[in-house]
Amino acid sequence: MRKLKYLILALCLSIITSQSQDRSKFLNGTLVVLNKSEATVTLISLETGKPVAVLGTGIGPHEVAVSPDGKTAVVCNYGERPLSTLTVINIERKRPLNTIHLGEYQAPHGIEFLPDGEHIIATVERNRAVILVNIKEGVVEKVIPTGDLSCHMIAITPDGKQGFAASIDSGAVSVLDIEKGEEIKSITTGKGAEGVAVTPDGMEAWVTNREADTICVIDTSTLEIIKTIPSASFPIRIKFTPDGKYALVSNARTGDVAVFDTEHKKELRRISMEVKAEEGLDGPMFSQFGTSPTPMGIVISPDGSHAFISNTRAGFVTVVDLKTWKIKSRLIAGKEPDGMAYSRLSLK
Repeated sequence: MRKLKYLILALCLSIITSQSQDRSKFLNGTLVVLNKSEATVTLISLETGKPVAVLGTGIGPHEVAVSPDGKTAVVCNYGERPLSTLTVINIERKRPLNTIHLGEYQAPHGIEFLPDGEHIIATVERNRAVILVNIKEGVVEKVIPTGDLSCHMIAITPDGKQGFAASIDSGAVSVLDIEKGEEIKSITTGKGAEGVAVTPDGMEAWVTNREADTICVIDTSTLEIIKTIPSASFPIRIKFTPDGKYALVSNARTGDVAVFDTEHKKELRRISMEVKAEEGLDGPMFSQFGTSPTPMGIVISPDGSHAFISNTRAGFVTVVDLKTWKIKSRLIAGKEPDGMAYSRLSLK
């Protein structure tokens, strides 16, 4: 079955466009892709477009963050039970470094590196809190309660001082003062608040409300919603281009990625993933999406030239050229690829 999948993908690559011949001209660096069903992480060279390593993680790896220097990746092992661990990976050496046991703090999911490169901030759903973890020491140094909100994803301002943690169950966002270690405010955004990202200039936080089919734009200084934008269907993740001009939103139900103009706050276009889901991924979460490949995680290259979209139910990552807004090629990942991150290190 796996061989057949590779043959089909190879055929699709030859048909999609002759641009696939330029795969080695993407950029330097490595794409870090989590494969939920396999409990693995795939390291893909963006120079060759090929995997250079597949490493083990804990059960149910969902989200990952890479340190500013590109050397370290930290994986949240969300699990189904859930688990209470983080897997730390040495990207340069292509091997797991250690496992951090979080003890009483359970269901780590959303994760970001702080600018110092020594700490991560992560949501822990079961504790209704966000934690700061010293990666080198492997210890939880700070706990920030999020009130009644069980938060899933998190985004921080570029200076690392403010955080926005989204709660699917509550349809709200918890705004955090990271330095003081306290919640500032809870903002109701819409049913199923999940994806969240802060603009590169730090002035706005955008929240995708997957069940409401909307995006809320929050002013990070006033902490007020300044715009609610329609966004169908099942908007689940969001990322900004480095210049801040565009927001890319993955839509699980429609199987496409929407592109928004951030200045005028309106949708410009849709990019279909042009594939269907594999058989066998029809659990409670996925059964509602029909044959959608369920685009999920989004990574945008630092130069703003390409976007990488994990197609969770299709087993690969779709590469989009952000100059033409067209699919350039596919990258092979493992089963059920989801969270992703970029490292500037080039591996062979």
